[in-house]
Amino acid sequence: MVSTVRAVVCLSLWLAVCQVRGSYIPPEMNKTIQDLLQNYEIAINERFDGNPVFRRGKRDDKSKTNMVYMGAVLETYEKLFGHMLKQLPTSSLQTSETRELHSSTSGIRTTAGKEGIDVKTGLTSLLERIKDLKKSYTDEITFLKELQGLRHIEMDNKVIQSKALWELSWLYEEASSLVKMQRRRRRHARRMKFERPSIYP
Repeated sequence: MVSTVRAVVCLSLWLAVCQVRGSYIPPEMNKTIQDLLQNYEIAINERFDGNPVFRRGKRDDKSKTNMVYMGAVLETYEKLFGHMLKQLPTSSLQTSETRELHSSTSGIRTTAGKEGIDVKTGLTSLLERIKDLKKSYTDEITFLKELQGLRHIEMDNKVIQSKALWELSWLYEEASSLVKMQRRRRRHARRMKFERPSIYP
């Protein structure tokens, strides 16, 4: 549960930093996060232990790698929030005693504070925003799933081994050509940098 809570904290910090740097974060979303954080009774040294769940993406990095990473982060948050919602006790079956027991064992209050919102409502709201933003990362998430599929190749399968050997020649050629293309782009960028005319007379 501690790792789950840290994920919520990291999302809050990530969104707060983005807001400072000029990105638009809806005020009601920030308020929802702050309200939720008050329901998680986590010690300060645990919350800010220097080990974020997710590294922050570089805002000025528009590369495919960074887009794929951010798509993976959104995919993980969707699964995480879904899991957190399933962990909450069923509201229709709760009594004051069961709510108190859940709070004491999990460190999470499931009911709203004086001016806050309950955990289920808040998580559901954030989950919908994550899903909506994730729609802009459809290509990256599809690509990520293709990468994840490589981890499940049957290494002991003789047919797989034979096919892999047969496909290696063109795959190796394609991988090599991509490296050469990248090197040419870097050399071109460096040349353009040095050849750029000075604005001073």
